[in-house]
Amino acid sequence: MEGVTITRRDHGTKGEYVAHVAGSSFIGRLTWVADSGARVAEHTIVPPEIGGRGVAAALVDALIADARSEGFRVRPQCSYVAAAFRRHPEWAGLAA
Repeated sequence: MEGVTITRRDHGTKGEYVAHVAGSSFIGRLTWVADSGARVAEHTIVPPEIGGRGVAAALVDALIADARSEGFRVRPQCSYVAAAFRRHPEWAGLAA
């Protein structure tokens, strides 16, 4: 997505994906915790000031890309991530 930069911050057994939107001081976040070889996607938070630009989808896409490249599974506890898994049946093999 143009104008959005996603970075990953790992803090041991937990972490987050952070979305920075060009021209805005507001950030979006997708938080996760590790559990039995999976990452539990806990919360996806996008402030209204940067909403409607695909920020949440970009955060989930970053998590999925890392799951594919690093070989972990995702447990979608967050309702947004769970809905994204329903919209993308091709991700079924990544679900924990």
